[in-house]
Amino acid sequence: MMTYPSYIVLQLLYAYWGFTTVFLFWAPMIKATTIIGGDKKQGKTFSFLDAGRGLVASSIGIIGVIIFSLVMVNDISAASIEDKKEAFKYVIGVSSAIVFFIGVIVYYSLRIDSSKGHMIGNLDKMKKLFRSKSVIYIGLIILCAYMGYKITDIYSLYASEVMMYDDIQSAKVGAYQQYLRPVVCLIIAFYTDRTGNINNIIYGFIIMLVGAILFSSGMIKSSLNSLFILSMIIVATGTYAIRGLYFSILRDGEIPIILTGTAIGIVSIIGYSPDIFATPLYGYILDTYPGISGHQFVYLVLILFSLIGIYVSLKFKKHNKL
Repeated sequence: MMTYPSYIVLQLLYAYWGFTTVFLFWAPMIKATTIIGGDKKQGKTFSFLDAGRGLVASSIGIIGVIIFSLVMVNDISAASIEDKKEAFKYVIGVSSAIVFFIGVIVYYSLRIDSSKGHMIGNLDKMKKLFRSKSVIYIGLIILCAYMGYKITDIYSLYASEVMMYDDIQSAKVGAYQQYLRPVVCLIIAFYTDRTGNINNIIYGFIIMLVGAILFSSGMIKSSLNSLFILSMIIVATGTYAIRGLYFSILRDGEIPIILTGTAIGIVSIIGYSPDIFATPLYGYILDTYPGISGHQFVYLVLILFSLIGIYVSLKFKKHNKL
């Protein structure tokens, strides 16, 4: 990545990252977390997991901004593309080093008792899992929530195009809002297992819906910084609340622990499909309708998925008599 390769090489590079993170890493991590949570602490365990993930992500984001601003010799507004590329090399290098050393630490220090989950389910149970309504509902819940999470990619763009922030200020907006993720997840962790994980997912979709309505109204403009920050906090709070909980309802869906890995694979195919279409969709809308109108249409899309998320969550709750 530091060599700024051609488009073809970049595609291969992202495919390689997809293999190493999704194929090798994702399902084992979620299954290990499910085992750690046991029967009564799924919400707390997954909320703590996402809080930690959010803290690391936001910290790396802030570190990247700091490194970029320190390396930049010229003022950002006067810097050439070559200056920016040279500075960004250091951001990539430091991020890569952090990931590498974390991998070494995890390999030697993380120990999970997987004795309850090492058995392999038979083919009949796996076929039943593919027909499970709970698995489909969870996949759709994740999909709707993930559409909200993909919106976090354009907070910085909104700050730049609508609020008229400069490049570094816009990057800081995107990085700082990620600190809401660990805060929201930690708050939820302490009460969600008592109040019901699916109930808090429904509340999260409602909060996300309110924030999306504010942004889609078009009232958030460059003269209203406080409203911009408040609306961003509302959308992010709802999004991060759901993210911290959506895998915790695997047990509520009565999915056997021995089939958790398979279930995670199925719901992830459905739930993370926005990785394929959300960014191109949002990009097309923003390119077709420049300025604030494009962002309004993006948040109208989020309103739609928030409503679908509420409906599917209620169906899941009714189906499993929660």
